[in-house]
Amino acid sequence: QLQLVESGGGLVQPGGSLRLSCAASGFRLNYYGIGWFRQAPGKEREGVSCISSSGGTTNYADSVKGRFTISRDNAKNIVYLQMNSLKPEDTAVYYCAAPGGAAQAMCIMRPSQFGSWGQGTQVTVSS
Repeated sequence: QLQLVESGGGLVQPGGSLRLSCAASGFRLNYYGIGWFRQAPGKEREGVSCISSSGGTTNYADSVKGRFTISRDNAKNIVYLQMNSLKPEDTAVYYCAAPGGAAQAMCIMRPSQFGSWGQGTQVTVSS
């Protein structure tokens, strides 16, 4: 349940851009807030950005503010993460997830609020 599939990762040079997609299967995404997270080798999973179910609230990690933009298209059942001015330190596997319970519509960036994760999509920023 709440099956989400990430896509759009790849290899880019520093300063380049990628647009990640988080697509829902089997349910309507409009009821859920969505968080984007990333995990680099040897590091804990960290919150990158989130968006509330309505799109009215967004939040970003300090490290990506001004460079990343989260958005959603509920008609297409997709949440996007536009990543510009990419840096080598952005290299990680990126995941999207929806919180459960009473917080399911909210913008949440704490990984502990999420119970399951998909395969993610690899983002590599290197010259």
